[in-house]
Amino acid sequence: MKSFVQKLAVASFYLAFSTAFAAPPVAPFYESVMQLSPTGKLGQVIKTEQIKTSLKGAQAWKIAYISSDVRERKTISTALVIAPVGPAPKEGRPILAWAHGTTGSAQNCGPSQVIDPTRALNQYFLMNGNGSTDFGIPNGQEFINEGYVVVATDYQGLGGGGKHQYAVAGTNARDVINSARAASSMAEIGAGKKTVIYGWSQGGGATIAAASLPEYLAQQGTAADNLQYLGFVALAPEDLAALLPKVPLDEASASKVMKEFTAANVPNVFLFTHFMMGLWGTQAAYPDLKLTDVLTEEGAKVADQLSSNKCVHVMGDSFNYAYGDNYKSLLNPQASNASAWIKAFVDGSVKPVKPVAPVAIYWGIKDTVVPPVMHELYQKQMCAMEANVARVQLPGEQTHFSTPGVSAPMYLEWVKDRIAGKPLPNACPKG
Repeated sequence: MKSFVQKLAVASFYLAFSTAFAAPPVAPFYESVMQLSPTGKLGQVIKTEQIKTSLKGAQAWKIAYISSDVRERKTISTALVIAPVGPAPKEGRPILAWAHGTTGSAQNCGPSQVIDPTRALNQYFLMNGNGSTDFGIPNGQEFINEGYVVVATDYQGLGGGGKHQYAVAGTNARDVINSARAASSMAEIGAGKKTVIYGWSQGGGATIAAASLPEYLAQQGTAADNLQYLGFVALAPEDLAALLPKVPLDEASASKVMKEFTAANVPNVFLFTHFMMGLWGTQAAYPDLKLTDVLTEEGAKVADQLSSNKCVHVMGDSFNYAYGDNYKSLLNPQASNASAWIKAFVDGSVKPVKPVAPVAIYWGIKDTVVPPVMHELYQKQMCAMEANVARVQLPGEQTHFSTPGVSAPMYLEWVKDRIAGKPLPNACPKG
């Protein structure tokens, strides 16, 4: 039972929300985009705004473009596009499409909305981080120096209107694919067809999900057809489907799996916050689901309020302030409709389809955010289909958050080799 002080804190928490704005404030560019209709070709750019960049020899834009979600409903996503200054080669510049890690699920959580969004990756948790969220472009300056175009999606719902389908890798994958199409369609930046997708954490999951969408990648009638996908770089990628049993499951079995899955995601407020956003994002993708299947009435209300209004780290602070060690009280003792939730998790995750190009995964042995067993199982699954999937364990005891920085020089060379067309031995484990 909650103490008087805890009840007072929760009451104050609700009062703050009841008197606050209905949606977080965004800059005029995003306000105008949120009024637009998602009609047009996939990858079609529907709004641009040139911005300053701190990268040398570069020019940059914010863009809004047409995408679609895992159910093929049209959406609008926003992104950054960065290109070298000067004339492009006749064949066009290669495209590097970046898929970012978790920032949150509210409209103001898109990385393109911060000051100097094109700078090098700035990570909240690291000692040299100087912001309240993760933003910036890993290897951005290095890719510009090589003559590449870099496009960095915010994903749908993080500036373009609608509810962000957080950790629904199938949706996030489509956003990054369509960001590459958008970049290729912009005549002013001189992008060509050669494309590499790279991403971290949530974006790592989007990256490997994109690799296994051959029909979507080959779709014609887009803003830029026939992109040549040369490789996929995934930093600590998540893959829920690799962990969860194949569906359909009977309700009793599904309930057991859901209970185990929930228990693995709620040992601390940090993971619990991601779990709540994941439920909220999955329900947005699959509206027949109800948050009250998994959460109490209070929990569903809080999940909706926080996911709609706050980015991830501030959201975690709110849970900690209002509930302290009692945050698990927002969960139902037993989930209902578990089989439908498990089916949605699997359907929204990475498809069991051979990747269209080589995949390189970089990971740290001390990663406690995305269990390495996820991409270990992914590699085993895809290698059985005769794919070329490498898993590179980083030197030392790297965490989830040190993975992007430590891996950067490694995958920079891997990307350059793919664009140069160098042969690549199969990296799947032998035997």
